[in-house]
Amino acid sequence: MAEQSNDEKIRLLKERLEGCERVVALTGAGISAESGVPTFRGQDGLWRHYRATDLATPEAFAENSRLVWEFYNWRREVLAPLHPNPGHLALAAMESRFPHFTLITQNIDGLHQTAGSRKVIELHGNIWWVRCTGCGELTEDRRAPLPELPTCEACSALLRPHVVWFGEMLDPKILDQAYRALDTCQVMIVVGTSGVVQPAASMGATARRRGAFVAEINLEPTPYTDIYELSILGKSGEVLPLL
Repeated sequence: MAEQSNDEKIRLLKERLEGCERVVALTGAGISAESGVPTFRGQDGLWRHYRATDLATPEAFAENSRLVWEFYNWRREVLAPLHPNPGHLALAAMESRFPHFTLITQNIDGLHQTAGSRKVIELHGNIWWVRCTGCGELTEDRRAPLPELPTCEACSALLRPHVVWFGEMLDPKILDQAYRALDTCQVMIVVGTSGVVQPAASMGATARRRGAFVAEINLEPTPYTDIYELSILGKSGEVLPLL
């Protein structure tokens, strides 16, 4: 049997979406990369002579909070001028088309919300929010950059980025929200994710086991490509608007 073309796959996915009530989208770094957000993989993985994966840890923050905040302030300054791309905007439009639409993202850049998405589950937090290491107060702060060592207005303790670092557990309440959406969705679209970082990587397979029609949109095949019904190779900013 001949391999389906992208046009045929997009048509099939559109047919599956017609009449759906419960749709889930999962997004990863690929969709944000199309807006200019560094992926921190490969050549993008270094900041000065540090690997991003070495700085984004609770141990690094405990050892050198100033350096970690310098890194995150740099990230904030990179993100501040960036804008949502057509892929972000298409997902925001989808939210109004289906009675139950849930957007799960691994990204911390807030571009989905800027594009107009409201039902967003942020698995790894948000770089534009800060959390107090003392009293735990959580606040949005879009200054770029923040002071070198920002402190809490309520208790004067050091603030930290409200992101999930390597070695930290995801918030169980947020994970529960995501899995409840996966339990009942009819169609799931996995966008711009490499299928490597757990637990997000296996969420498409989870939805598939629970009866959903799962399609991925990515620049290249992933470890889960053979599990999904459809794999559409291409830029999310070009494919998603066609849906």
